[in-house]
Amino acid sequence: MNKQIIRFPKDGQASLVANEWQVWDGESDEGGIPDLEHGLHKVLVPFHWWITHHKNADIIERAHKGEIGVWFAADEDILKHADMIQAGKALWPVVAAHFPIFRDARRYSTAALLRQRFQWQGEVRAIGDVLIDQLLQGARVGFDAFEMRADQDLEIGLQQFALFSVTTQNSWRDKRTSLQRASLEA
Repeated sequence: MNKQIIRFPKDGQASLVANEWQVWDGESDEGGIPDLEHGLHKVLVPFHWWITHHKNADIIERAHKGEIGVWFAADEDILKHADMIQAGKALWPVVAAHFPIFRDARRYSTAALLRQRFQWQGEVRAIGDVLIDQLLQGARVGFDAFEMRADQDLEIGLQQFALFSVTTQNSWRDKRTSLQRASLEA
């Protein structure tokens, strides 16, 4: 787990912020979610785990406190669970999409669907095998936070968001720059 993430809000500047969320794989389910009393107090649980545990009283309590978010695996069809995701909008301050390997682009669709179809206003975070090369495209489709792979330089990652001043395609983040307006600004 990285101690810092890159946060790039829709109408703001990219910055490094403390990572308050631990990503839990859901495998060691002996006593439920990890102990949130020690260390980080917020946890991202696998969506498949949430589906089977979201009615437990302790899970509901922690979710209402803003201590639980979910992450989607690469093979999860979020449209299949639209009702649960709509309900999650009131509970989850953070949702994440897991990149099992950097070249698996399916999670870009997850971010785009969350922003466009579900009108998700909370944080959408990229987790897993997230590389610097993915930041600009991720920001365009709907990610506003990035937990980078441990070997990635966060300072170099921050610089990626300042590389281009002109946008040639519409995205979740902004509308394309008209060429006439761009030439007037130059």
